[in-house]
Amino acid sequence: MRAKITYFITAAVLVFYFFLVGSRGVMLIRHGTPVTVTFGVAVLILPVIGVWFLWKNTQFVRRANALAAELDAEGGLPVDDLPRTPSGRIERDAADAVFTKRREETEDAPDDWRTWFRLAVAYQDARDTPRARKVMQRAIALHRTSRSDHPAPSTPSAPSSPPGEPAPSSPAAPSSPSGA
Repeated sequence: MRAKITYFITAAVLVFYFFLVGSRGVMLIRHGTPVTVTFGVAVLILPVIGVWFLWKNTQFVRRANALAAELDAEGGLPVDDLPRTPSGRIERDAADAVFTKRREETEDAPDDWRTWFRLAVAYQDARDTPRARKVMQRAIALHRTSRSDHPAPSTPSAPSSPPGEPAPSSPAAPSSPSGA
């Protein structure tokens, strides 16, 4: 609940900021000189980009939360029982061990959104947020295609790595959070 409140307060502050910046852009355009009109248009681009970014992030969070709720209803939500440091962070060795398990589950069932969701949680626990986000996007996409009546177009699989070499780092081929 605390995260939701923080998110809504942050979003409200951003929307207010976008309004202020946008109003300044309109004021510059109304001034009417070529320089102020140019600056006004440039200033208006910032709130447009910000609103788009806020909207995309809100959609992502809503979809990820919907997956979490569905997985929780099925009893498949990962349990948060990893040991923590005194500061509250998850211990790196424990996160790496869970990550290895989740990666193997995902490799065994690459078309199951549930395994990708749990892998995204493992990436987040291992403090690899960019990969966690990409993997969660993959889980969302797989969930969508599993719910639709039309089959999703198949994507060509990446070439496999020779034995002893690490797999390529992509959402389709999970790699270790440390990149090794």
